[in-house]
Amino acid sequence: MRYDVVVVGGGPSGATAAEDLARSGHNVALLDRAGRIKPCGGAVPPRLIADFHIPDAQIVAKINTARMISPTNRRVDIPIENGYVGMVDRENFDEFLRVRAVEAGATRLTGTFTRIEREDEGPVVIYRDKATKEETRVAAKLVIGADGARSNVARAEVPGGDKIPYVIAYHEIIEAPGKVGSYDPERCDVVYDGRISPDFYGWVFPHGKSASVGMGSMVKDVDLKKATADLRESSGLTDCTTIRREGAPIPLKPLDRWDNGKDVVLAGDAAGVVAPSSGEGIYYAMVGGRVAATAAAACLASGRVKDLQLARKLFMREHKNVFKILGAMQDAYYKSDERRERFVSLCHDVDVQRLTFEAYMNKSLVKARPLAHIKIGIKNIAHLTGLIPATRA
Repeated sequence: MRYDVVVVGGGPSGATAAEDLARSGHNVALLDRAGRIKPCGGAVPPRLIADFHIPDAQIVAKINTARMISPTNRRVDIPIENGYVGMVDRENFDEFLRVRAVEAGATRLTGTFTRIEREDEGPVVIYRDKATKEETRVAAKLVIGADGARSNVARAEVPGGDKIPYVIAYHEIIEAPGKVGSYDPERCDVVYDGRISPDFYGWVFPHGKSASVGMGSMVKDVDLKKATADLRESSGLTDCTTIRREGAPIPLKPLDRWDNGKDVVLAGDAAGVVAPSSGEGIYYAMVGGRVAATAAAACLASGRVKDLQLARKLFMREHKNVFKILGAMQDAYYKSDERRERFVSLCHDVDVQRLTFEAYMNKSLVKARPLAHIKIGIKNIAHLTGLIPATRA
């Protein structure tokens, strides 16, 4: 049996690609390494919930406020107007997506990808079966690589796939109390402090009965566990029971190329589609899976391998500008505690708050208030040049 598509990786991106292809009538296999849970704050915006038909049962908490915390412990609370940010637990959310793909008609395979070989008819995915521990071969017409930031599929098949920049993220899922210390089960805390992360940020995100406390960094000698322990202490969460600990790379930049020009296309973290500055990945991973499925379906229908390029083209057409602006923000404000202090100070501005969350909730740049954009641009320059003191409220 030769599948139309074998999807390697069963996270949000791979599961979405498999479901979309199965629903459109294609014969799809979804290969997943069971048991792996990615460290993730778990935030999902309303557009994801709507676009991907996520039931309310998967939303373990509804957040109405985001708190930005600076190196000097300045705290800026940003209300989330006209809605909420949903929180999911990746252990259950990812499995829900995989099960939904199977219910749509995908075949689920459980094992660890090792390599791709080729026959006259097309690629053959080789994986080590979890149950038998033996190498198993599954033939396909096309392969979607959705196997994470240090993707083995990307490294072996796509030019430049081994050169993706990333931060190492680490978090601890803990049993969450009610309101205690500075912890609020209806608020996400984002900590911009070089003592927690010298080049990224830390987070305390409620998950209903649990919470995700973690951080990320590109600096190799940062003690991730100590930084997370410090974050727990500052939030009053030291004595909470730890449920599990997880670490993994998070990519910082989309790859310049997502396909190998013949039979492989990348999706999600494997393609580098995590938003700079925020590190947000679930929404972009699922969009990446959807555009990879669209490209694969087009290629199968037309026989033109050039159609695999549609995945990157469709994604960047909608999200390129957002990624560019978020990348510029990270470059400008994450370099030092003095810059981080200025960034949190800038977050006091009501225009910044409204435009930031409108863009986050809707996943597009807001064009309705051009004067607000001009004001923000001027204030941004003033903060970066020091015309506005970093300590000013």
